[in-house]
Amino acid sequence: MTNFTFDGVHSSIEFQIKHLMVSKVKGTFEQFDVALTGDINDLSSLQATATIIPSSIDTKNADRDNHLRTGDFFATDEFDKITFVTTSVTDNTVTGNLTIKGVTHEETFDVEFNGVSKNPMDGSQVTGFIVTGKINREAYDMSFNQTLETGGVMLGKDVKFEAAVEFAISE
Repeated sequence: MTNFTFDGVHSSIEFQIKHLMVSKVKGTFEQFDVALTGDINDLSSLQATATIIPSSIDTKNADRDNHLRTGDFFATDEFDKITFVTTSVTDNTVTGNLTIKGVTHEETFDVEFNGVSKNPMDGSQVTGFIVTGKINREAYDMSFNQTLETGGVMLGKDVKFEAAVEFAISE
């Protein structure tokens, strides 16, 4: 069994959504944690629980961030966490239950295992993963939108994301 210690300083969650049918809005979640257990030499043994604090959303626009915290989107006063609990891990996918605003769906995302490396600063062993995917925000009760006079809608349904996570490891 491998001991994993999440390294939030060297980890990130970034997302993007189509805006006005012509561009993308990007953002991050500044507060999150990932608990990982299993054997680094057997990826199928890995189990993870990711917890995101949606009120930590940052799109570099305070008015937009405040709107995203309302009931139109994350309803952070009522739902203070987003969770993803894995049910299976393969060499290139991770499947689990994603819960946003009290709504849970099974989702499968791409995962890239980046191996194990030695940190030259302190000699510790580290490992990292990059998880990418997309979700339909409307499936999680986030259907706020506006129709554009030129056709289409203000916001896309799909939210694409990339989570890069790093862990210190020991046996």
